Amino acid sequence: MAEKEHMNLAIIGHIDHGKSTLIGRLLVETGAIDPHIIEEYRKKAEELGKVTFEYAWVMDTLRDERERGITIDVAHRKFETDKYYYTIVDCPGHRDFVKNMITGTSQADAAVLVVDAKDGIMEQTREHVALAKTLGVNQLIVAINKMDRVGYDQKRYEELKAELLKMLKTFGYREENLIFIPVSAYEGDNVTKKSEKMPWYDGPTFYEALDMMKVPEKPVDLPLRIPVQDVYSITGVGTVPVGRVETGVLKKGDKVIFNPPQKVGEVKSIEMHHEEIPQAIPGDNIGWNVRGISKKEIRRGDVCGHLDNPPTIAEEFTAQIVVLQHPTAITVGYTPVFHCHTAQVACRFEEILKKINPRTGEVIEENPDYIKTGDSAIIRVKPTRPMVIERVKDFPPLGRFAIRDMGTTIAAGVVMEVKAKAA
Repeated sequence: MAEKEHMNLAIIGHIDHGKSTLIGRLLVETGAIDPHIIEEYRKKAEELGKVTFEYAWVMDTLRDERERGITIDVAHRKFETDKYYYTIVDCPGHRDFVKNMITGTSQADAAVLVVDAKDGIMEQTREHVALAKTLGVNQLIVAINKMDRVGYDQKRYEELKAELLKMLKTFGYREENLIFIPVSAYEGDNVTKKSEKMPWYDGPTFYEALDMMKVPEKPVDLPLRIPVQDVYSITGVGTVPVGRVETGVLKKGDKVIFNPPQKVGEVKSIEMHHEEIPQAIPGDNIGWNVRGISKKEIRRGDVCGHLDNPPTIAEEFTAQIVVLQHPTAITVGYTPVFHCHTAQVACRFEEILKKINPRTGEVIEENPDYIKTGDSAIIRVKPTRPMVIERVKDFPPLGRFAIRDMGTTIAAGVVMEVKAKAA
């Protein structure tokens, strides 16, 4: 049988809306996790007085997460549907952990937005949707969860679905890329089996919807870009950077350059899952051994490309951002940290060019004095040290970023133009 396509799935939504329980239930029912483990968790949950937590614990494997009752790190779990082989990126809903969500969601091919049928749209629901869209996740399964809390009421489901659709459209989602499903993760309704309690719903189960997602095109025709995640020096082998190919193709024998440091080397070998491979394509997580470069010369955040089309080192860039939260107002001179691919660089707001309506793109105000929570704006930015960043329309994965300050995500954005540093 041909190998199944691999997909990354991000799970997003407000903190208590049942993300972990939904995934836990899915993993148990698809046989990815032994039911005995759940039984064990159920007993422990009862002892701790947290009765409905057993499925959530499948994801929250760290002890201290259990005690605190929140998902901390991005937990990766694998499972298969009839069509795909999925890695779940469980994105924490809790505010302190939005940063993980950025590194998590930027690698997602599709996302599941979990919304509590009773509570409806919360602040984090909006925040995560804005981030997912900005970070390029274009297809969503919307799981309206905890239907048991509203007596499996069709009217409540339709009402919330209409509200969600309206909100998702304002963030630029298209209806044909959305699938809405009423579920009860805890009771198991419409997760892998059709629910008898909701005869009025005739759409797919959550499991079936996963097979309806589309595999994004792999950008093999674009020039090579591999953001470096780590660099190792291996005795007898040499310098081995590790990272995920975002665009293009890397082959053994290629001459490559790492920017910003402008270090040039030759690819001796490429490894994936501990096996040597002749070439790597977008989505591959690889280690590649480079001749002619020492471990000290390159680092996390640098980007590898071919010599004939090197990654762009930005002198400054123009970006469109949406301010997710800021306690006061953002003015020129503000210098937070921009997280783009694997780089984290403090960048200064040089100019706020215009405030815009995010839905229509029309200009609300030219050169405003400040921008605040909820605003969309076009800004000119200068990195405080050399960094690689690309226009989103040339290299989507390297043209998206999150802005963080004071331990929270202030804004998310995309790069419109880059003024390259003179070589």
